[in-house]
Amino acid sequence: MSTVLSRRRFLAAGGSLTVGFNLSVTLNGLAAAATPATPAGGRLGVDSWIEISGGDDTLVTIYAGKVELGTGVRTALTQIVAEELAVTFQQVAYVQGDTDRTPGSQGYTAGSKTIQNEGPSLRLAAATALQGLLGLACAQFGVDVSQLRVKDGRIGLADQRRGSKTYGQLIGSQNYQMASSATAPVKPVGDYSIVGKSVKRVDLPGRFTAKTGFLAEFKLPGMLHARVVRPAGRNAAFVSFDGASLSAVQSIPGVVQVVRQGNFVAVVASEEYAAIVGARTLRVNWSAGAAMIPQELLPTALQDPANIYASGNEVNSGNVDAALAASAATLSATYFTPFQMHASLGASCAVADVNMGQQRASVWSSTQGPFPLRGALSVLLGLPETSVRVIYVEGSGCYGHNGADDAAAEAALISKLVGKPIRLQWTRAEEHGWEPLTPAMVHKMRGGITGATCMAWEHSVYSPSHNSRPSLAGAGNLLPMQLLGSAPADAPAPGANAATRNAPVTYSFANNRLIRNFVRSFNLVPGTRKAALPLTWSLPRTSALRSLGGYSNTFANESFMDELAKKANADPLAFRLQHTGDARAAAVMQAAADKAGWGSAMPAAPRGFAAGRGIGFVRYETVETYVAAVAEVLVNKKTGEVRVTRVVVAHDCGLIVNPDGLRSQIEGNVIQGVSRTLKEEVTYSGDSITSTAWDDRPGERGYPVLQFDEVPDIDIELIDRPTEPAWGAGEAAIGCLGGAIGNAICHATGARVRTLPMTPAVVKAALPA
Repeated sequence: MSTVLSRRRFLAAGGSLTVGFNLSVTLNGLAAAATPATPAGGRLGVDSWIEISGGDDTLVTIYAGKVELGTGVRTALTQIVAEELAVTFQQVAYVQGDTDRTPGSQGYTAGSKTIQNEGPSLRLAAATALQGLLGLACAQFGVDVSQLRVKDGRIGLADQRRGSKTYGQLIGSQNYQMASSATAPVKPVGDYSIVGKSVKRVDLPGRFTAKTGFLAEFKLPGMLHARVVRPAGRNAAFVSFDGASLSAVQSIPGVVQVVRQGNFVAVVASEEYAAIVGARTLRVNWSAGAAMIPQELLPTALQDPANIYASGNEVNSGNVDAALAASAATLSATYFTPFQMHASLGASCAVADVNMGQQRASVWSSTQGPFPLRGALSVLLGLPETSVRVIYVEGSGCYGHNGADDAAAEAALISKLVGKPIRLQWTRAEEHGWEPLTPAMVHKMRGGITGATCMAWEHSVYSPSHNSRPSLAGAGNLLPMQLLGSAPADAPAPGANAATRNAPVTYSFANNRLIRNFVRSFNLVPGTRKAALPLTWSLPRTSALRSLGGYSNTFANESFMDELAKKANADPLAFRLQHTGDARAAAVMQAAADKAGWGSAMPAAPRGFAAGRGIGFVRYETVETYVAAVAEVLVNKKTGEVRVTRVVVAHDCGLIVNPDGLRSQIEGNVIQGVSRTLKEEVTYSGDSITSTAWDDRPGERGYPVLQFDEVPDIDIELIDRPTEPAWGAGEAAIGCLGGAIGNAICHATGARVRTLPMTPAVVKAALPA
């Protein structure tokens, strides 16, 4: 424990104890904490995670690289720190997503990685801090550590009721900085009193009382408003302004400026309404852009070798071809999922203040990755990365890469051009029409059965990229960078867990092959993965959406498992259990089945309807959270309409930090999974998205999502394993829903639906005549 000052400015009224990360550095014993030297004014080059302020009270501040997106991570991470530091929730503050205040980049708040990655790091930081505090207490009380007791942010003598000190009093006016120790003793799981309990969400009260400000409400002094005038399509190019409309815009009261660089056009005004009217009034002449692959041709086009830039085996065990030839029965099937969108309820917004004279930029964004966005913005603005500050402010929640980063970049670019702070608000049509989508995918399956055993399994995946997030190296992924003529990052090289997340199965097949086929979204320089300029999109722009390819891949895997079980004349649950050598996998499947009443008769269906029950299973990324879901459906035999009436989920993510928060995550997975399975599909024509409104706008082609009265009953069985690592829950359960619902439809009607979404028209076409 040393007295080198951290990079934060400490309040003159008191000192602090700060813990950062350098796992090669360990505490030199409690005595080192007892005799701090006079601060030398230097700093230790390790960013801090936890700070405890000196003074009469105890105040612990978490500096988190992960941000609260409405998922409850702030509460769960606070639980972990409060548990190890023996403090109350009221004694913990949470600073998040500020590139000038929080630790160096922790990547994105994504991929179900926050609890399993940042949780252990914060636990070690808190445990290290407690050891330092105990060292101070030993010195100040003149006792051995065994004579101390710790409770609610105070340390005192175990055999006395008086004489305790708050952490702040122990620290006093001194400043300490510690490096987190991998060997710091942590609290035994059996002694937990906070972790594992359903603690109320700390972020919700402010929302319910309207005291929490959202990004759309954020204001800066002297701020102007801007609206972007979008190109006519993804491949359109600027030709000229319509002179009459340009003059009309410039005469609108409040309009300050019309800005243009390359294909980027925006109207800036002193009031938001003036910017809206100006953007609606301005007419731009755009060149006609090349059409993308027609939507109706997607299932074929995705498999066209002309559109595939890389292929290869990701899994290849045994001899699949020989096993297929030797099987008593074989089966093949092709599954298809369409482009889908995040469709956040609130459209993206951002505020930026770029001062090129001072070589400084501040950007307020609801991004999932403040540090990667900072790197991309530094390229866009031509500033050093350290001169750009990104501050996270809550916006409409999302699971993946929606329009938030693009809106931030557009606000920053406009602020640079006009020299004033800018607030940029997207419209609903912009959000639907220009956010990155999750890609359409094709899955070709082959399997061989002898008796009730799967002798051969083959899965061929065809997919565009699932990740085009911006970063220092990938600044070209920003929408305004592309409108300025920059190329996006190279099409991704073949790799595991990209388009093939959860395409590998965790079932035990002696002969198993996974073939990955990466499909280009834009024209490439021949023989490379580099975008050819000018940029020409052949498919809509895609990026990360909840579980990335895991949802589509698991839909195909779990549907095909049911098809093989039927071919083998086996019960679908028994067939899965027979091919599972993992006890935890078997446990979640059996738990979900038991809770759902698997094997019992379905309740009688109303006249004209058929009732069915289906199961789906996934182990997220094949190495983490285990989930099984049983869906119950009613199918209208005349119209093909499907109603999911009940979903039972069994969930094993190891140690459960907050059961109530976990249930909320699972419920969100189920609701979105049902919506994506039954309703959601992006439509496009030429080089433009056409589903630019909600589905309830008369005369407009909308994007349908599940309505409140369509949400099924959701029963959840949590399997807590306190001695196991805690894994994430944000994305795991959604993978089960497509397969479970499709399997339930087949159970009810005998019809196998292999195309998403399972709309009434799609299901009706599959029903027996």
